[in-house]
Amino acid sequence: MRSYGQYCGLARALDVVGDRWNLLIVRQLLIGPARYRELLDGLPGVATNLLADRLRDLENAGVVERQPAAGTNAVVYALTEWGAGLREPIEGLVRWSTPLMTRGPDGDRFDAAWLVVALRALLSGESAVGRSSTIGIEVDGSLFQVRTAPGGTEIEKHDGGELDAVLRADAGIVLGLAAGALKLDDVAGLVDIEGDEAAVREILRTRHAAPRA
Repeated sequence: MRSYGQYCGLARALDVVGDRWNLLIVRQLLIGPARYRELLDGLPGVATNLLADRLRDLENAGVVERQPAAGTNAVVYALTEWGAGLREPIEGLVRWSTPLMTRGPDGDRFDAAWLVVALRALLSGESAVGRSSTIGIEVDGSLFQVRTAPGGTEIEKHDGGELDAVLRADAGIVLGLAAGALKLDDVAGLVDIEGDEAAVREILRTRHAAPRA
């Protein structure tokens, strides 16, 4: 592992996660433990030998560990407790990136599963009302649930439970709404809301303030 050779917390953190693909591997594992093939599929553009090298480096550093997959002889990769602590800085980077996202995909690849990390970063504020709501957000046929309560907001893949509402839209619009760059009324013709629109509006109000470029 290369080192900056500096006695500085940021430099030493970058010694561990600063190489290309490392933080994106962590992003995938923040979604959940994954097999090697699942990581490869979720990281379009990475070469298989490079992914193996990066996983080995992250394992040696104590960021990633191997675990037996439930009910099989397969192995999954997962974040260690220390590695899971990268959620906070990664979510901060997601919020910081808001001005970079306004131009849309611009030909870049997109996987709806990445919204699990992005939406949690953008919508992890507290609800202003006392009631709990759960809405679905559907992008490219993938459905995620966003649950809000006075204690905060949780985002995960839909578990099949009842939803107060479902919002369907393109990824750029969903991210724009979550970041506060777009207002629901301004994109009324580009979104479809099924169910309690008030619940959708309340959850969108839990967003963090996005930085300006």
